[in-house]
Amino acid sequence: MDMQFSNFPTRYESIPDLIDAIDPIAYSRYRNHVDGPVTYLSPYISRGVISTKQVLTAVLNKGYTLKQSEKLIQEMAWREYFQRVWQCMEDEIFSDIRSRYTGIRHAQIPQAVLDATTGIEAIDKGIQDLYHLGYMHNHLRMYTASISCVTAKAHWLNPSKWMYYHLLDGDLASNSCSWQWVAGSFSSKQYYCNQENINKYSGTTQKNTFLDRAYPELPGMETPEVLKAPGTFKAVTHLPVTKRPRLDPQLPLIIYNSYNLDPNWRKDVSANRILLLEPSHFREYPVSEKVISFIIQLAKNIEGIQVFAGELADLPDIQKCPAIYSKEHPAFPHYPGIKDEREWLFPEIQGLYPSFFQLLEKCERELDRLYGEQHFPDPAGKNRQPAYL
Repeated sequence: MDMQFSNFPTRYESIPDLIDAIDPIAYSRYRNHVDGPVTYLSPYISRGVISTKQVLTAVLNKGYTLKQSEKLIQEMAWREYFQRVWQCMEDEIFSDIRSRYTGIRHAQIPQAVLDATTGIEAIDKGIQDLYHLGYMHNHLRMYTASISCVTAKAHWLNPSKWMYYHLLDGDLASNSCSWQWVAGSFSSKQYYCNQENINKYSGTTQKNTFLDRAYPELPGMETPEVLKAPGTFKAVTHLPVTKRPRLDPQLPLIIYNSYNLDPNWRKDVSANRILLLEPSHFREYPVSEKVISFIIQLAKNIEGIQVFAGELADLPDIQKCPAIYSKEHPAFPHYPGIKDEREWLFPEIQGLYPSFFQLLEKCERELDRLYGEQHFPDPAGKNRQPAYL
């Protein structure tokens, strides 16, 4: 299961270079373009290798202002918003959060999406890249979700599971809530895309597709024939065969998982360090072999790590360890012992907000308090949508 990830290096020493390369001004202007200057940091943030706070600190230390970094901060705030929603709602994020739109034809995924044969060149290319690279640009994720849920009228849940299965940056909160945002069950309206918009941001010139319409025409259009056939997506996680780890009962136990791979966390503590890959977790939330390999490769940055594909209850003699440490996370509430807080961009802002924009207003005030600089000249919330860095 030793794969190469040329697009996303797994050596920790390579990640600061990616952070240093961020140009928040260019990001603000061109991030929506498929070939635009996105950061490609989402896999490392999702997997807990680095934090959004680290990213913001590095950008400000380079001399960029909060105003110049506005869009980058907004996108990181979206991520934190979805994490807070998950904390508060727990498993309810995997069902319709608000309204259920009528007209849903089935709860599967269009076969043409599975096969990358929708006829929309940019979307089909994006799906092929997802299979090959484990990554898809944010706009392409939105386009794919839109034609699956809004145009083909499939319920969002199974298509979202399909995408999550393949994503190196797979995050259950961001993925599920973003799909619901597009489908209209976690937003005030559904998200429509047309061919002109796809061409603009994907660099294509395609015409005469089922999306080659003006926006007012889209809500009333019939499901195109190419999207009518539902497909079946079967997801299975293949975990590696591992030995039972050897624990020193004189030392504390530090538990890592697929969402916490920070090599600097409690680095100076002498401890047993276990990457715990629980089959029960991956049966409920399956991921591809490529994703598992990526997780394991990232874990190699943690000195003394032992990989264990098994349940927490199968770890030998953990009750003999003087202490057990993990990081708080909604996916792993059953871990015993001390749960360290994750590093947040806005740690003081907790709880469930009715909308992202209400949370963002509080984030703006918090940034003013911390840095004393006016910023975010977009109080009306125009052109804000969830994104992946």
